[in-house]
Amino acid sequence: MTWSSSEKIAPRGVRVVLPVFALLILAGIPIHPVSPWTAAWATPAILIAAMLIAWAAESAQFFVAQGFALAILAWLQTLPEFAVEFVLAWKQQVELLMANLTGALRLLTGLAWPGIYLIAATSYRRRHGRPLRRIRLEDEHCVEVVGLLVPLVYMFWVWAKGSLDLLDAAVLIAIYVAYLWVLRKMPPQEAEKAEELERIPRAIVTARRPIRNALIVGFFAGGGLLIYLSAEPFLASLLAIATLVGVPYFVFVQWVAPFISEFPEKVSAFYWAHTVERASMGLMNMVSSNINQWTLLAAMLPIVYSISRGEPSAIPFDERQSLELLMTLGQSLIGMFFLINMELAWWEAGALFALWFTQFVFSPFPPSDTGIGYIAGHIHWWVTVAYLAWSALAFVRMLMGKRKPHAFLLFARMWRLHVLKRPEVPVYRRD
Repeated sequence: MTWSSSEKIAPRGVRVVLPVFALLILAGIPIHPVSPWTAAWATPAILIAAMLIAWAAESAQFFVAQGFALAILAWLQTLPEFAVEFVLAWKQQVELLMANLTGALRLLTGLAWPGIYLIAATSYRRRHGRPLRRIRLEDEHCVEVVGLLVPLVYMFWVWAKGSLDLLDAAVLIAIYVAYLWVLRKMPPQEAEKAEELERIPRAIVTARRPIRNALIVGFFAGGGLLIYLSAEPFLASLLAIATLVGVPYFVFVQWVAPFISEFPEKVSAFYWAHTVERASMGLMNMVSSNINQWTLLAAMLPIVYSISRGEPSAIPFDERQSLELLMTLGQSLIGMFFLINMELAWWEAGALFALWFTQFVFSPFPPSDTGIGYIAGHIHWWVTVAYLAWSALAFVRMLMGKRKPHAFLLFARMWRLHVLKRPEVPVYRRD
C-alpha cells in the first residue's frame, strides 16, 4: 500500500483544532483548591490524553513532515504550561511567571533529553545485550536543531536589555511561524516505514482514507481536550500534596508545576524512546517543545501582561530573574551544540543531567554565608558559567573542524531541495 504526499490530512485537522484550543487557552481559568485525591483520576486522564495525541502525531508523519506533526503535538502537549503561565501573567506575578518559564525549559533539556536517552539505552541493552552509545538523528531533524538556535539568539538580546515587551512578542511569533513554514515544506515519511509502527498507529495509517483522517483529527482533538479538562485538577491536586508535605510555593512553581504541566509530552516522548528506533522522534518532540516555549509561550507573556495592566507594558527582569534566564539560555545553547552533529551521545546526555541536577538539588535551600546556604546562593551562577564556557568551547571546536556542523549543512541542503525546489543539488551525506 502506498501513500501520496498530496494526501495531507493534518493541515485540515489543524485548521479545525487550533482555533478551538486558542479559545480554551484564552479562558485562563485560575487554579482552584482541590483534594489531593483528585490526582487519582486526573493522572490517568493525562496519560490517556498523551497517548492519544502521540498516536495521532505518529500516524500524521506519513502525510505531512514529521517535524510539522511534532510541532503541532508539542503545541497541544504544552496546553497546561500555557494555562499556568497565562494565569501568572494575568495576575502580574512576574517573579513566578519567570520562575515557571525557566524551570519548565530547564526540565525539558536537563531531565527529559537525558531521560529519553536512558530509556532508549535500557531498551537497547535488553534487546541486544550491548550499550547504546548515541541516539542518531534523522537528516530531516536538522530543521528542529537549527530552529532551536534562532530563538536562542534573539532571547540573548532580550536578556541583555533586561525586559520582555510586545515587540519581542511579535518577533518571537514571527520566528515560530517561519519555523512552521519551513517544516511544512519538508516531505512526509516514506510509506515503507509504517511497518515499523506499533499496532495502533499502524492500524490508523493503513485504514481507509476517511477513517484514517477521522481518527487522526479525533485523536488530536480528543487528546488536547482531555489535557485541557484535566490539567487544572491535576496541577491543583499536586499543589495540595505539596502543601501537605511543606514544599515552598516558589519551588513548587519553578519545579513541581512545570514537571506536571509538561507531563503529557514526556509520556509520549518516553513511549517513543522505549522502541529505540523512534528515540530520535521522541528527542525531537522535546526539541519542538523547547522551540514552542522559547517562542509562543514567551511571546504570550507580555501580551497577557499588557492586557491585564490595561496598557502596553514590558515585563522587567530583576537580578535573580536575569540570572535564571541566562542559565536557561546557556543550557539550551549547549544542548543545541550537542545536537549540531545530529546525534546525542551518552556522555552528553549525562552532562546535561548532571548540570541540571546540581543546581536543582540546592534550589530548596535558602542562601547564606556558610555551608550549604553558601553553595545554594552561588550554584546558579557557577552552573551558568559552566554552560556558557562549554558552549564557547563547542563553538571553537566547530570552527576548528573538530565537531562537524552536520545540522547546518543538512539544513542548507533541505532548504535548496524542498524550499527552493532545486533537485539537482548534490546530496550531502554524513560520515
